[in-house]
Amino acid sequence: MIEYADRDLAALFSDVQSEHMARKRSGRDRIGIRRNICAFANDLWGSAKPGLIFVGMEADHTRAGIDVDNKLLRRLARMSSDGAIVPSPRMSVEKKVLDGCKLAVMTVQPSIDTPVRFQGRVWIKVGPTVQQATPQEERHLTEKRPWANLPFDHRPSTASIRDLDRTHIERTYLPKAVAEEVVEHEHRALDDQLRALRLATADRPTRGALIAFGNDPLYWSPGAYVQFLRRDGTSRRDPITAQTSLKGRLDNVLRQLDQLIRINIAARPAISSDPLEARCPDYPSTAIRHLVHNALMHRSYEYTDIPVRFCWYSDRVEIQSPGGLFGVVNSANIDCGVTDYRNPLIAEIMQRLGFAQKVGLGLPLARKALEENGNPPLEFDFSPTRVKVTLRSLPCRSSHSRAPSVVQDRVH
Repeated sequence: MIEYADRDLAALFSDVQSEHMARKRSGRDRIGIRRNICAFANDLWGSAKPGLIFVGMEADHTRAGIDVDNKLLRRLARMSSDGAIVPSPRMSVEKKVLDGCKLAVMTVQPSIDTPVRFQGRVWIKVGPTVQQATPQEERHLTEKRPWANLPFDHRPSTASIRDLDRTHIERTYLPKAVAEEVVEHEHRALDDQLRALRLATADRPTRGALIAFGNDPLYWSPGAYVQFLRRDGTSRRDPITAQTSLKGRLDNVLRQLDQLIRINIAARPAISSDPLEARCPDYPSTAIRHLVHNALMHRSYEYTDIPVRFCWYSDRVEIQSPGGLFGVVNSANIDCGVTDYRNPLIAEIMQRLGFAQKVGLGLPLARKALEENGNPPLEFDFSPTRVKVTLRSLPCRSSHSRAPSVVQDRVH
């Protein structure tokens, strides 16, 4: 990551507004700041230089006199990772004093995964101004990606564009990935739009596109499914009462999972003064949903045929995914909201389709739901080749409670 020395910051601070720098009076101009973040990340002209946003200055170079406190710095830092800009750019935020002026300085690194979008639009820097990219400029941003250095799900496959469910993409995904007015005035061929959304490069779909929208995802990624087991007991030796494999397009698998979770959650009377005895579920469905969705998002799809394993015992639920912890995430900081993406394209697709929360919120939301429901804390088991998370049932739940009579392998 390239950072400017203080003397270089001071020089840019004193300079006129340029293609590498922008000034904002305060953090309240959220749209303007995000557009600049997006434009600097796209780095249309290939300068490879970070972009700077000085927050605390008027456009005429006078001091705004704002309070640059930790609250402001945190709010600005979240702008790169709250899901409004995809894929999330690399950015740092610091408090600086330049020429006697207190500022928040945002440093945005050029992305290798362009085009970067804010609210479905691609923004670029043209001199000191931020403009929406033309179709030709989007195509240039697509063509300049260094594919060999990209994550597995961004890499081109050996498949054909015909191996994607193009009708489903056009009807379901494009309206959620691209701003409505852009779609209405879109005159490019669908293949060009697929390339702009990282679903294809040249005439080949990306690996992530095949997993999410392939006509036969398992042909290209044999482990891209979920194996579900329900056991009548607490050990692997106990009888299996239901089992199924959830396969197909990613959105279909996620919908099947949501249905499966609803079917399998039992409820028991809660301790309450209410004469109607409020019902209390063994597990909050939102917690299981977040954790299974996380498993599909962060698992390794490369060099493995192993599925996500979703096992439901009478006293616990275990979710196991192939691939160890990724990037900067480790066993010490996973509880601190630290996140990294092995599959950023799949994460983006899940978010666009409404199956994922903003960046880094899945695990905290699951923990909160468990705590509010009265369940014990999550348990993690990490190894270099897999991650397993265990949810324990509510205390005092009978270990001999039977599984529901619904036959899960009929879920479609």
